[in-house]
Amino acid sequence: MIRILIAEDVHLLRKALVELLSLEAGLEVVAEVVSGADIVPAVLAVRPDVAVLDIDLPERDGLAAAAELQTAAPACRVLILTGLNKPGQLRTALRARVAGFLPKDVGPAELADAIRAVAAGGRVLDPALTAAALEAVPSPLSPREAQVLRMSATGADPLEIAERLFLTQGTVRNYLTSAQVKLGGRNRVDAIRIATESGWL
Repeated sequence: MIRILIAEDVHLLRKALVELLSLEAGLEVVAEVVSGADIVPAVLAVRPDVAVLDIDLPERDGLAAAAELQTAAPACRVLILTGLNKPGQLRTALRARVAGFLPKDVGPAELADAIRAVAAGGRVLDPALTAAALEAVPSPLSPREAQVLRMSATGADPLEIAERLFLTQGTVRNYLTSAQVKLGGRNRVDAIRIATESGWL
């Protein structure tokens, strides 16, 4: 029996997934969570074989939780479901070593087969999302620009970033401005959005 955790914040969709997977032979849903922050504690409590995670969850997104599970519960295989076709998300998912990445409109039988494949040690990636990721352009940001922009995305101000990276505040501002210009962002928040959606942070 393959034990499954489902993380989905939309109640109707979560219950539908539970019902559909419960009808499949050899699959058992042992936990449901609605928040990304609840994923790791739930996995540690019930030890599922596969965690099926929505990519867009409150408090912590599915990709961040997947990356955390690699350390906290490496035996748990992760399959991500996404409602958005963003190539950067697949690249981020692969860096987090997820075993599966599928769109939310996948059929019930295909999802069940994917869960079985992932549980058996395989990898299941949606062909269209994979092609889009391969065609996506590489990041125009330097490693330092990406690092500074990533820290800014967490809410750190230039002074705090400067202190943590042992840089001057002016240097941090220059990196942020350079990143904004390279990304074509209207402002820093827009640059963070562009970089995040493209999978460059």
